[in-house]
Amino acid sequence: MTLTGLFVPLITPFDEAGAVALGALSDLAHRMLDGGAAGLVALGTTAEPSSLSPAEQRDVAAAVARVCRERGAPLIVGAATVPALESLRDLPGAVAALCVVPPFLRPGEAGVLAHFRQLAAASPVPIVVYHVPYRTGQPLTADALRRLAALPGVAGVKFAAGGIDEETIGLMCDVPPGFAVLGGDDVFVSPLLALGAHGAILASAHVATGEFAELIEAWHTGDAVRARALGHRLAPLSRALFAEPNPTVVKAVLHERGAIPTAAVRLPLLTAGTDSTDAALRLSDSLRGD
Repeated sequence: MTLTGLFVPLITPFDEAGAVALGALSDLAHRMLDGGAAGLVALGTTAEPSSLSPAEQRDVAAAVARVCRERGAPLIVGAATVPALESLRDLPGAVAALCVVPPFLRPGEAGVLAHFRQLAAASPVPIVVYHVPYRTGQPLTADALRRLAALPGVAGVKFAAGGIDEETIGLMCDVPPGFAVLGGDDVFVSPLLALGAHGAILASAHVATGEFAELIEAWHTGDAVRARALGHRLAPLSRALFAEPNPTVVKAVLHERGAIPTAAVRLPLLTAGTDSTDAALRLSDSLRGD
């Protein structure tokens, strides 16, 4: 299985009482697919999963899975542990699990490899490794990523290395067959696609779904002129949407657009400030020609 195209890692909307707004979540899922997303991610880090109760996590995953089944769209589900992966046996429609490299411990590349070997053996679906070293504290070389790709049951990587560095070039010069590289750094996604990434998992695509889908399609079809111009226009929007901790600004913009009932997030996150929200709205309006 090779994952391609745009995947939107859905936020979790909350209502005025602070509960998960499942109806708004389902509507948002349809809206992302209508806008050009190839698939969706439920319970990714953008969804604030650590702030959700186990029951809320199950409800969120089921709501997004239901939409994906209705639309024939692939679903990736965030899962960090063996029990979370095993629970996917009861979630029809999930095609892959997004599993972050173990954070904080810095177990070394050999420890990361052993960790994912265990996860892949337990998972009922293929695994996408979430490589985000500036959050986890665990860097991985291109060689380590290739060794992860060789593990049975590992289908790809959400690549969010914080830029385009030597290891990025090393990986993209020799991507293992059947191993999907999905850009996860919104600001840097255009150059990663230019290097040959298969697609992307982008929180910014909540706001400019069609444009990000078009960006991926343009690079894949070799239309570098169109892709470069789109990338230059989208990068400032992504930067504005990440001006405060994700997904606070994304939620504020969606609320201002009437897509979700509140801009609320749960602690330790705080609701985005007015200045950040207004800046992102201005860039979004400019992109849409409003």
